[in-house]
Amino acid sequence: FLEDCGMYFPEVKNHPDKYLQRCPESVKKWLKQLKNAGKILLLITSSHSDYCRLLCEHVLGNDFEEYFDILITNALKPGFFSHTPNQRPFRTLENDEEQEALLSLDKPGWYSQGNAIQLYDLLKKMTGKLDPKVVYFGDSMHSDIFPARHYSNWETVFILEELLGDKGTVPANAESEPLEKKGKYEGDQLKVPYFVSKQWGSFFMDRLPGLENAEETLVHTWSCKCISTYSTIAIPSLEAIADLPLDYRFTRFSSNSSATAGYYPSPPRALLPNEDSVMTK
Repeated sequence: FLEDCGMYFPEVKNHPDKYLQRCPESVKKWLKQLKNAGKILLLITSSHSDYCRLLCEHVLGNDFEEYFDILITNALKPGFFSHTPNQRPFRTLENDEEQEALLSLDKPGWYSQGNAIQLYDLLKKMTGKLDPKVVYFGDSMHSDIFPARHYSNWETVFILEELLGDKGTVPANAESEPLEKKGKYEGDQLKVPYFVSKQWGSFFMDRLPGLENAEETLVHTWSCKCISTYSTIAIPSLEAIADLPLDYRFTRFSSNSSATAGYYPSPPRALLPNEDSVMTK
């Protein structure tokens, strides 16, 4: 990015509107509400600080730093969650250049690299709590959701675009909620064929051919099993929950044996038929 080399970085620098979508006003308002309610907001990205700044200024605005208490760039996820402070210390930044390694993290600010252990120690100091609760939003099972749950035991919200194209009906209990307690599920809805591959089929379900004349068997895909195992909930986008009250109670995947409990606002259509008889692949 700094050297302006290759095809990607120069193109994004010169034509950001062509590749980046601006953050909806509802999400920006939601972030401000969280901060005003006393929540500590963090941004953790594996992108370097200069590239992160380009994206955030275009997506959130030139004042993007005001939305967050702590910004961590070049986090090198998933190692951010699995490495120790000695293996991957935090570093300060000066003109987007990494400086000396820090022995500890003492105050909020913008840092590079680092590890979840020292970050959590800082959150203890900032909140005054021995066991502060962290809710981590991410769109990668490999880099975000699995390591944050497995190594740090954080609550995880999986942002899963496939829910846009494989949407089922809204559960009955959600239908009974008052309008002010419903999140947005609007916008440009992409057509199902965009998300359902003709070669691979549904992201959530697969069909195993039966032996001889036996009927085929419906099974949950490996990806689907990972979602319910390592995610607290799964949503199609931040916009889907931005208008909900901050004290809204979501149903967790772990709340019961249902494989659809944690999907908000509704489970994928592929998971609804004969749910109790579905196997896990």
